[in-house]
Amino acid sequence: MVCWALRRVGQVRARLARRDSGVCRGHEHQPLGPRPAPGAWGSTVELLGKSYPQDDYSNLTRKVLSKVGRNLHNQPLHPLWLLKERVKQHFYARYTGRAGTPLFSVYDDLSPVVTTWQNFDSLLIPADHPSRKKGDNYYLNATHMLRAHTSAHQWDLLRAGLDAFLVVGDVYRRDQIDAQHYPVFHQLEAVRLFSRHQLFAGIKDGENLQLFEQSSRSAHKQETHTLEATKLVEFDLKQTLTQLMTHIFGDGLDIRWVDCYFPFTHPSFEMEINFHGEWLEVLGCGVMEQQLVNSAGAQDRIGWAFGLGLERVAMILYDIPDIRLFWSEDERFLKQFRVQDINQKVTFQPLSKYPAVINDISFWLPRENYTENDFYDLVRTIGGDLVEKVDLIDKFEHPKTHRTSHCYRITYRHMERTLSQKEVGGIHQAVQEAAVRQLGVEGRF
Repeated sequence: MVCWALRRVGQVRARLARRDSGVCRGHEHQPLGPRPAPGAWGSTVELLGKSYPQDDYSNLTRKVLSKVGRNLHNQPLHPLWLLKERVKQHFYARYTGRAGTPLFSVYDDLSPVVTTWQNFDSLLIPADHPSRKKGDNYYLNATHMLRAHTSAHQWDLLRAGLDAFLVVGDVYRRDQIDAQHYPVFHQLEAVRLFSRHQLFAGIKDGENLQLFEQSSRSAHKQETHTLEATKLVEFDLKQTLTQLMTHIFGDGLDIRWVDCYFPFTHPSFEMEINFHGEWLEVLGCGVMEQQLVNSAGAQDRIGWAFGLGLERVAMILYDIPDIRLFWSEDERFLKQFRVQDINQKVTFQPLSKYPAVINDISFWLPRENYTENDFYDLVRTIGGDLVEKVDLIDKFEHPKTHRTSHCYRITYRHMERTLSQKEVGGIHQAVQEAAVRQLGVEGRF
């Protein structure tokens, strides 16, 4: 059985490697958005050994490109690696097959470059859904992007015949700038499918129960699922996650479930934990949309999926105050996580707190095509990890011209030394000039 399992994983990896070249089985990728701008033709971006032609959708920055391939979750004794290994250990120990082999297979080295079909369409995300916006994602071109979630691999793994797996990887989103947000973070997600026999095993009169029916969709179930099947899948999902969080944080954890919406699960939930008296959202989950499962060739099964942000959990678990620290190469940070046992308790000891340097920037917005994420991306590209946060502190609309101006407060702070106003002034000036040149703003500096 062990040899068979290893061969199966090898076959799946081979199929996924073939899939990285572009088109999903039987699905032609439709370009999104406007035609490439004049002058864009012929330029390419090189990433992970492949070339991608650029067009009007291309919006990768040097800052983000420099992070691709770092794979913090695979660096031994990094806090994200420690957390990943703890989750793996829990799943390997608790969930085994008939021969004692792990039920869940783990994929933590899949390429972060995916197609828009993988990232959106395979997950039933509508063409007009706001999550597809160029302003929220990093596109290599109209058909390829850096994955915004590890769910981009769900369909491929299901299609390959897997029914229980974990996926871990770096994901990329354009977002605000503060201690909790970074353009690159790491996700861990799991999927498990059940056959009728598996789900109803041990249930009284289970042989008379069914997975599927044709009815109407409600807040509690999909139109193709029986209520009994939905409730059992939901119970297994919540039990699995409660046990996982207890394994990570210890006994006595206070948990609550909040109903929410995801395009690829229904019903859907967010799990919140009470940590130091504050309710914190740690993951999203739900019963998988049967349409997604069916399209991947598993029509006779029903399943659940969940996804959690490794940084979010690690910041709570290790008391890490700033997401930028995960990218630090400072020995004072890294040595705190060199432990003999991955389950050993670690509480981060703050590095010296260097003073912040704060500068404001104000400008008139262009009349169209401005998004805040464009500005945040520009600040990150120029200021790098010296930028701690960016706050929009004031808006003003001119009473006659109706033009709008924004005032942002940029907080600069080095994690390892004191910054001078002169050093920050040069960076801030570069931000102002780039905003005028690249975003079309008009200065009120």
